[in-house]
Amino acid sequence: MKPLAILGSTGSVGENVLRVVRLHPERFSVKALAVHKNIEKLYEQAVEFRPQGVCIYDPPKAKEAAPRFKRIGIRVVTGDEGLQEVATLSGVREVICAMVGAAGLKPIFAAIHAKKTVAIANKEPLVMAGKLLLAAAAKAGVRVLPIDSEHSALWQCLEKQDPAFIKKLIITSSGGPFRARKGSLAKITPAQALNHPKWKMGPKITIDSATMMNKGLEVIEAANLFHVPAEKIDVLIHPEAIVHALVEFVDGSHFAHLGVTDMRLPIQYALSYPERLEDALPRLDLTRLQALHFEKPDRRRFPCLDLGYAASKIGGTMPTVLNAANEIAVAAFLAGRAGFLGIPKIIEKTMSAHRLVRQPSLADIFAADAWARETAEGLL
Repeated sequence: MKPLAILGSTGSVGENVLRVVRLHPERFSVKALAVHKNIEKLYEQAVEFRPQGVCIYDPPKAKEAAPRFKRIGIRVVTGDEGLQEVATLSGVREVICAMVGAAGLKPIFAAIHAKKTVAIANKEPLVMAGKLLLAAAAKAGVRVLPIDSEHSALWQCLEKQDPAFIKKLIITSSGGPFRARKGSLAKITPAQALNHPKWKMGPKITIDSATMMNKGLEVIEAANLFHVPAEKIDVLIHPEAIVHALVEFVDGSHFAHLGVTDMRLPIQYALSYPERLEDALPRLDLTRLQALHFEKPDRRRFPCLDLGYAASKIGGTMPTVLNAANEIAVAAFLAGRAGFLGIPKIIEKTMSAHRLVRQPSLADIFAADAWARETAEGLL
């Protein structure tokens, strides 16, 4: 039985983690849950899984909800201290981080220092502080496991492979809603950008898919996770979304990871590693595939992808600045304060104005994040 702490339990990743726990109640238990402020869904989860404690990050919401949770014997904590407390609870063996934004950074580092295995689903920790995080994990002798489907696929293809024989890592993209659109993207509306042809996701990640910033961020993640320079990482458009990643070796051989698009598959592998569990998750039927298509992304139409490559190559605090400026620009676009093509412009101008810290501490990373948000907001 592996006890889990799930940070971000009411989001899509958190709910899928709990779906995996339901499939394997003899293998996994829930020791702690954490959310920003979705009290109703958290309460339903707490009644079902009976964790030792929960964290409601928003203090007023936590104060309001505490008596209700107390009646079912569950303690409520709040804020950054509360997140760190649930991430380091005695008995927890694996912490799943699925919280959006920089709030997940401190509890991840706390979990690593407490020698917990960490499984990461959100992009911010590995983009903002990937090198620091992985160095801390190596020092503590604990694993950092990817849940993002592309990085889980790369991880599985690279297991037991000699890094000296790797020529290239390849991550795939569905192409988003504007892959085949002709003409200018200048007048794209939020409603159009939020209409993803393949998946229903949160607004931020859906816009990132539309601008291809999601792949720019994934390039940074992959470079940090697998210790390769960004120039050895390629992005290919793959509309069928069956091949999640490939590894090209120096002799020309390719390893590919194929599977249906279901977040429970990479989640379950991160929970059960190094084992694989047999269950009723969806299976890939190769006989039903008509064809698999691959094409290069149009990097002139989607400049956010190149901004991701640039931030990874520059390193230091630049990936933090890219991530923060993107969050501000996307929020402005959704609120009607910026155009679709304004997103990469705001990010690029913020990056150009940044005074780089090459070997940042965690404090430097938080300072760069705050500076970038203020600067991007000013550019609006």
